[in-house]
Amino acid sequence: MKLSFDRTNEEIDKIIDDLLRRTEAKQPEIIREMILTALKTGQESSYLADLKLMCTTMKEMRYTNKVFAPYRDRKKVTIFGSARTGPDEKIYRTCVNFSRLLVEREYMVITGGGPGIMQAGNEGAGAENSFAVNIRLPFEQDTNPVMQESDKSITYKYFFNRKVAFLKEAHAVALFPGGFGTLDEAMEIMTLVQTGKNPPIPIVMVDDEKGYWEDWFSFTRDSLLRRGLISGEDFSLFSITTDPEEAVQFIDDFYRNYHSLRFVGERLVIRLNTALDSSHLQVLISEFSEIIRPGGTLQLTGPLPEERDQPDLLTLPRLTLDFNRRSYGLLKAFIRRINSF
Repeated sequence: MKLSFDRTNEEIDKIIDDLLRRTEAKQPEIIREMILTALKTGQESSYLADLKLMCTTMKEMRYTNKVFAPYRDRKKVTIFGSARTGPDEKIYRTCVNFSRLLVEREYMVITGGGPGIMQAGNEGAGAENSFAVNIRLPFEQDTNPVMQESDKSITYKYFFNRKVAFLKEAHAVALFPGGFGTLDEAMEIMTLVQTGKNPPIPIVMVDDEKGYWEDWFSFTRDSLLRRGLISGEDFSLFSITTDPEEAVQFIDDFYRNYHSLRFVGERLVIRLNTALDSSHLQVLISEFSEIIRPGGTLQLTGPLPEERDQPDLLTLPRLTLDFNRRSYGLLKAFIRRINSF
């Protein structure tokens, strides 16, 4: 029989419902769709390599959720950088110091779990405050000694699952000098934030004495901006510093009053730690009118009815706006302005 996500599968629906009851599955409607997706895949495809890819992806993401779930109430910073950076290099020691400072301010650290900058990040934070999301490679990528015995270490077969793990739980990203992999991650997180596929988060580039990120900045300005391939507002997406204390402060400042956001239909809801007043609202409307959709509004509100699915956040004050869904660089500047009041 042809399966459907609607409840038109007769005996199969009864079997799945019984299975969900017997296993006491949480969020049974979502789990039902996952079961049906697997069954429909079995009907539609006989190509073993495709089925293995989908199966491994689901297993890796299930385990990722299991590892991170107990720590969901703590903010985390993902650190990227070269696997080839040696412990005797100054930038390695800078990363160790940066991670220690993060832990002092109650953050946890996520790294790729390998050597170099990844090891420095785990070393500074300690295994108890670290995650290692490693990748199976023929070279360079054994789990570093800090995380080898940790229950917060995961090794992936597929890069795309690992990329999800790096960003799904991250409240900020710190980029140290690195090779193709580091540049890939830098471009990806900026693309995701620029296009609204990742919530706005601090992206901090921690530079070395040779100006690795300053060279990158010059290329971005001279080759991308001047050709009109990016906009001036995109430079709001990231910050560059050589000072680990300043890097941590960038992250802290971003969450001084801003808490989080979500879309409810077409309306953007920005949750705050402390309520703003009408004078603050007028300043924001005056300075950031271009991020509001024509004919739209920016308002101080409480939680919307649709937000009841996140009961732990219902006490937070809100700003709601008709966002134009285009100016994500300006949205980060908007958040920084909220934090300035």
